[in-house]
Amino acid sequence: MSISQEKLIKALKEVIYFPKSDNIISLKMVDNISIEGKRISFTLLFPEPNDKNAAIVEQACIDALTKTFGDDVEVRGNITLKAKTEDALSGIKHIIAVGSGKGGVGKSTVSANLAVSLQKTGAKVGLLDADIYGPSIPLMFGLTDARPLAENRNGKDVIIPIEKYGMKIISIGFFVDPSQALLWRGPMASNALNQLLRDTDWGELDYLVIDLPPGTGDIHLTLVQEVPVAGVAIVSTPQEVALADARKAFSMFNSDKIKVPILGLIENMSWFTPAELPENKYYIFGKEGGKKLANESKVPLLGEIPLVQSICESGDAGKPISLLDDNNPVTLAFDKLTQNIIRQLNQPKGPPFA
Repeated sequence: MSISQEKLIKALKEVIYFPKSDNIISLKMVDNISIEGKRISFTLLFPEPNDKNAAIVEQACIDALTKTFGDDVEVRGNITLKAKTEDALSGIKHIIAVGSGKGGVGKSTVSANLAVSLQKTGAKVGLLDADIYGPSIPLMFGLTDARPLAENRNGKDVIIPIEKYGMKIISIGFFVDPSQALLWRGPMASNALNQLLRDTDWGELDYLVIDLPPGTGDIHLTLVQEVPVAGVAIVSTPQEVALADARKAFSMFNSDKIKVPILGLIENMSWFTPAELPENKYYIFGKEGGKKLANESKVPLLGEIPLVQSICESGDAGKPISLLDDNNPVTLAFDKLTQNIIRQLNQPKGPPFA
């Protein structure tokens, strides 16, 4: 029987690592697979050095492969045992990406307030500003002069995130001159994002919110290929020009190359409410465009955020509006959005919200 990597992986899925009650393929414990005729070699990665289950798992692999490919397959002596290197993202339960088809729809404002609202539930939250070419999270949190420290751990420099309002925050804006444009090609920007993700000491988090750049491109592909994203929320305004680009974002994340779960659509600037007339709603960008797109795309409409002056003022002052009075209508809108996202993470295949 010819040996293919696909058949080998299928065979190894029968090997269970009992401390985690799952198979070694799902647990990503198999690396460096090599097939040369009847000779099979690979590396088994264990959570701890000198794992007491290592010998049992190794023998189970040999048994599974000889059962599948025959007794003449060469496996014994070709399996290397190693301890897994620590992954900076291993302590994060849910990674939430916030994207948009185009710029100017308030994606970063939504990301900032979503992170704050998640933190208000008692969760441990991190916020990564991955908008490489236009980082605005430092301004929104009053951190324009912040500079993260780095520690050398076992020969590797580890970034210590800035902490504000009980959250861990990292932005490319902490490392570049805010008055200068970044003249980076796609691969450079993608490498920078990967470094911010992997070299930061995030510790234990319930949620990491990632503020993506607008549009669809290299950075988005890098993120979903390198990071276990739990889901992406797309931000749009109700106007058709923004909704048209939101459709493209849905198409990208639904494509066969990516296949990231879409948590739903967030309609920002749903209506304008002047401070002196808090009961009035003026639909200056159109009415219910987000609802129609959500229904068309068969995704939930996660929230409708009104356009009010205080959102802009609080962001410019370095204090996202979700930190303000919990009875504030905008704060309530972000809190409802947050609860809907939590629900989608727990029930990713649930029906759209009413």
